[in-house]
Amino acid sequence: MMNSDHIIELFEEVGMLTGQMLAAAQEADWDRLTVLESSCARHIAVLRGTPAPPLPPACRGRKVALIQKILADDRAIRDLVSPWMAELSRRISNTGTERKLQRECGGV
Repeated sequence: MMNSDHIIELFEEVGMLTGQMLAAAQEADWDRLTVLESSCARHIAVLRGTPAPPLPPACRGRKVALIQKILADDRAIRDLVSPWMAELSRRISNTGTERKLQRECGGV
């Protein structure tokens, strides 16, 4: 079982990673964002998979603040990534349509 210090450390690491993910998204560094996202997911899996003892009041406050920061970073990342994903989806769709037309029209 994790102790409260270890739990807070993991939340701090997730908060640090989401901050780095936000910076990567702001720089449109999608490869770095993906690597950071994988690391973040591993930390979250540890948090979810391990029973945690009740936290003392000071730790609860710190945990709440970290969760709020993580959620704010996540929202900002989504705001940056969503337009890029929509554009990528549009391009993939257009490419698929072009290929279909080429097949149907005999590569004109």
